[in-house]
Amino acid sequence: MITTNRQRLRAIIRKEFIHLRRDPPSLVMVFIMPVLMLLLFGYAVNTDVNHIPLAVFDQDRSQASRLLVASLVNTGYFDLAFQAGSEAELKSLLDSGRVQAGLVIPAGYARNLKRQETATAQLLVDGSDPLVARTALSMAEIVARTRSQELRLAVLDREGLAPPPGPAIDLRARAWYNPGLESLKFNIPGLIGLIMQNITMMLTAFALVRERERGTLEQLMVTPIRGPELMLGKLIPYIVVAFIDMGLALGIGTLWFKVPIAGSPLLLLGLTVLFLVFALGLGMFFSTIARTQLQAMQMTMLFILPSVLLSGFIFPRASMPRPIQYLGNLLPLTYFLEILRGIMLKGIGINYLWKDVWALAGFGTGIIALAALRFRKQVE
Repeated sequence: MITTNRQRLRAIIRKEFIHLRRDPPSLVMVFIMPVLMLLLFGYAVNTDVNHIPLAVFDQDRSQASRLLVASLVNTGYFDLAFQAGSEAELKSLLDSGRVQAGLVIPAGYARNLKRQETATAQLLVDGSDPLVARTALSMAEIVARTRSQELRLAVLDREGLAPPPGPAIDLRARAWYNPGLESLKFNIPGLIGLIMQNITMMLTAFALVRERERGTLEQLMVTPIRGPELMLGKLIPYIVVAFIDMGLALGIGTLWFKVPIAGSPLLLLGLTVLFLVFALGLGMFFSTIARTQLQAMQMTMLFILPSVLLSGFIFPRASMPRPIQYLGNLLPLTYFLEILRGIMLKGIGINYLWKDVWALAGFGTGIIALAALRFRKQVE
């Protein structure tokens, strides 16, 4: 039977509490992070789809057409974001991702309703996110059915006769970019972006820490190698490895999972370099802060979780509260997913991706500068 000495046990417990008190990062992890994570992700983790940005091309410009738009907006699932002046402008808004649904109301819509004929309209939905697309399509069907019933009852009350059979409004819905609304086509580009971020960040996050733990960093410091040379020498091999990984991921995604690249593969690979530079620079920055590989791992995990939940990888960003969307804008993965899904699913070019390109270039430049500054101080 094992016996314990209470005095020695109390001394060990007291020592551990002292260690915790003297280790602020651990105290943050234990007490503050759970509260912050719960408050943050409690708003972000939301599978309810609403506030879908809607553009309207109204060629009829009548009270009846405005009532149809109001019926969609009043559901709470659509937000009227743009009044398009042409079908080309409507298509451009959908291609760029500024809206996720577009309503086309042809001329003669109100005239057909007045004649008790079927009035047609068309709803175009961005099918690259099947969850959003299914919600938009189902709500459009409900609105069209409800409006048709209201119009039929109005005719019955006014004339005392049953209106002609058939719906008064025929709202024809069509999903673009992913007509079959296959979740795989939405998930694979997102997985490629997330995997590339995690792999490259972890590779470099351990670079300096491993040197420091083995005692070889001090040996490098006494050599003629300067800080920038040492940093570039460590980054370039990982850039090559990450680029090969990207090629493998794209190959598996297109050949095995049958997710085609509708746009330019060369453009996709070129813009991927911007994201890889950021991810590698962030890992290098973490490695200049962490003292052990465990600390480096904890830092990468703290960054990965918000990236998964706030970037649009799983949950629609349009359904998140505005402050949470702003936080998502601080994550480079948000912009890289727009690039991946835009090129792979929509087939769009650089003219629609400038905002994402400039954001990735800014993040990459900033994190590389911070990592180089800390790295130079450590080497000097």
